[in-house]
Amino acid sequence: MSPGILAPIGRPRLMGVVNVTPDSFSDGGRWLESDAAIEHGRELLAEGADILDIGGESTRPGATRPLVEEELERVVPVITALAAEGAVVSVDTMRAEVAEAAVAAGATIVNDVSGGLADERMLAVVADAGVAYVAMHWRAHSDHMADFATYDAPGGVVRAVRDELAQRVDAAVAAGVEADRIVLDPGLGFAKQGEQNWQLLRGLGEVLSLGHPVLVGASRKSFLGALLGDEHGPRPVDQREAANVALTVELARAGVWGIRVHDVRSSHDALSVVHRLHDPRQEGQE
Repeated sequence: MSPGILAPIGRPRLMGVVNVTPDSFSDGGRWLESDAAIEHGRELLAEGADILDIGGESTRPGATRPLVEEELERVVPVITALAAEGAVVSVDTMRAEVAEAAVAAGATIVNDVSGGLADERMLAVVADAGVAYVAMHWRAHSDHMADFATYDAPGGVVRAVRDELAQRVDAAVAAGVEADRIVLDPGLGFAKQGEQNWQLLRGLGEVLSLGHPVLVGASRKSFLGALLGDEHGPRPVDQREAANVALTVELARAGVWGIRVHDVRSSHDALSVVHRLHDPRQEGQE
């Protein structure tokens, strides 16, 4: 049986981002101190987050990796505090050692942007822990992932992402991860050029066809900034939220399990509108 957090609830789950990093593209440094990150997590919960995704490594294009000790020092205190308060916590990490420590601290989801490719121990750790596992489509670390954004085979980026995610599912199941604990993420922006992200969004049904819950993270990403840009360049990171809300509505219609966002309130409001519009059982209750 699927863990409760993966069960359908009639709308996508909202995964609120808590970057405990000095260099994340969206809010680098704002929540680096543990107390600030914990308070930010509480704010996201109050705004309607179902899950808090806590990460200590920036995966922005060109980012370099912190030492494992640094990553542990960033995320474990935050996870410990928020999980103790009852939050559903996901750890955003590619490292098995960090995943182990995070689960011990109270995390119930491991969100691995590498899908198990960056650390050969990750799938075994997840299997032993019995937690939910998000496997994202990934080809290389952030400092050189742009070199791998080539999808020349028939079916292009959509077919490649679907097939490569299917391979990660097979690897996870072979390692002992229960199939009904696996969530898939198409990896928007990771080894993808601008138009490839739009193709993936249009072809999301191919990923959904694999039969696993799907998580999508488009919030504040550069392909939105490029779409909204002008002669002065891409739209700044903090001015892309309206575009992300539009995507939230479309993703809800597509039937995704979860949406990873920075501004929880805006997406929560959008999902409330979609749910009310399509739920006739609430007629006459206002």
